[in-house]
Amino acid sequence: MIAWRSQTTAARPALPEEARAAAREAAFLRLLALLFERPRPGWADEVRSLAEETADGRLQDPARGAPTVGEGEYLAVFGPGGVVSPREVAYGRFVDPGRVMAELSGMYAAFAFRPRAEDPIDHVAVEIGFAGYLALKEAYALSMEDRERADLARAARALFLDTHLRPFAAAIRGRLAGATLPHLDGAAAVLAEWAGCPTADATDAGAAADPAAAPEAGACAALLDGDDTAPGCLRPQRCGD
Repeated sequence: MIAWRSQTTAARPALPEEARAAAREAAFLRLLALLFERPRPGWADEVRSLAEETADGRLQDPARGAPTVGEGEYLAVFGPGGVVSPREVAYGRFVDPGRVMAELSGMYAAFAFRPRAEDPIDHVAVEIGFAGYLALKEAYALSMEDRERADLARAARALFLDTHLRPFAAAIRGRLAGATLPHLDGAAAVLAEWAGCPTADATDAGAAADPAAAPEAGACAALLDGDDTAPGCLRPQRCGD
């Protein structure tokens, strides 16, 4: 009996590399989202545990600093009346908050995403969590050899990145630069890098090398900094409405 089980396990096909990559992305995004959440009982242990399981080294420094942060320190930055808002609707003079919330509610409902966090649905941690949820759905579909569902989850994540997370990532990175909580500053930098937003140095270098490319390089921050008409705006449905 033992030999039979061993042979069965050995014969089981390995998880496709594409599915493993999506699963790794989901774990990375779960840890990233966790770093933006309010410290609570068990939060530090969850951060440590996920950091040990996440191979991506970009989050190791923020994850090491996070467990030392208290709830009061976090709320001084991200709480009501804090120096930085963690909510997408807080950025941009020409963004309709009701429309943002309706879009998010619709996307979450379409994929049965029910965040367990206490935060509003446009909180940066919740939005990152949704991106990770879609990566996990993609990984599961690929493991089941369901290409159609995997492609749907991937396409939804790309759309969500373009219409919500990418401009939000650039805006919040700028607000958190030099923040009193280094783990939030570090997490915001990693988020912006993952979302594909250029660094300030890269933007300046791109403008010097190719002036025509400068508007596109700055498009990540353009919308949520209050310019819906900027060339290269990443939210075409809101550019020039």
